[in-house]
Amino acid sequence: MKENRYDDNDFFSQYSKMPRSVGGLQSAGEWHEFQKLLPNIEGKSVLDLGCGYGWHCRYAVEQGAQSVIGIDLSEKMLKEAKDRTNDERIVYMRGAIEDINFDKESFDLIISSLAFHYIKSFELISEKLFQILKHKGDLVFSVEHPVFTAFGNQDWIYDEKGNKIHWPVDNYFIEGRREATFLGKKIIKYHRTLTTYINSLINNGFTIKKVIEPLPSQEMLRENEALKEEFRRPMMLIISAYKD
Repeated sequence: MKENRYDDNDFFSQYSKMPRSVGGLQSAGEWHEFQKLLPNIEGKSVLDLGCGYGWHCRYAVEQGAQSVIGIDLSEKMLKEAKDRTNDERIVYMRGAIEDINFDKESFDLIISSLAFHYIKSFELISEKLFQILKHKGDLVFSVEHPVFTAFGNQDWIYDEKGNKIHWPVDNYFIEGRREATFLGKKIIKYHRTLTTYINSLINNGFTIKKVIEPLPSQEMLRENEALKEEFRRPMMLIISAYKD
């Protein structure tokens, strides 16, 4: 089984206190941009990879999706998702994203939020996603931005007074495993360049529709001035692609 830090009791307890865990999609800093990239979902079959609490799954059925499958490796995440869900159109399944095994052309829309940077090979998952996506289908996903993942420790450089000087970017072109500290725990992520994200999709047949480096919405900035630091470096990357 792949690394699954989210079933660690202490880690999950900390994760459950994060704004996006408490407030859902509206409390996720990238949602206002992610939402714009989603196609008309009415009557569609949807796959959510790394579904977590199931926020995107429930949003999809609210928009009229015919069926939704949410996949996550964490039992705790899936329990939370099931407890919050009361709709027979949504099915939750436990498993690693790399191990998905669906028939060709099974889904009209595949979405993923902040999960693909836990996967060792984006090239292989791109190939698999293209196969299980229907013709005229869409792929919309977010990941941690390559600038954010490059150095590895995912923290600022501070001066002697504790002020944030700058965000370190080093070894950008050296792709692969990074060990970061998140919510007080060591966690393994995989860094890859923007070129790798884009070309892996193109090489496997996708057409890129849009690329966004999201900033917090004005509403979120008014509620939390600390988010202004997000203007200093990109934290997330959102890509929308299409199978012709």
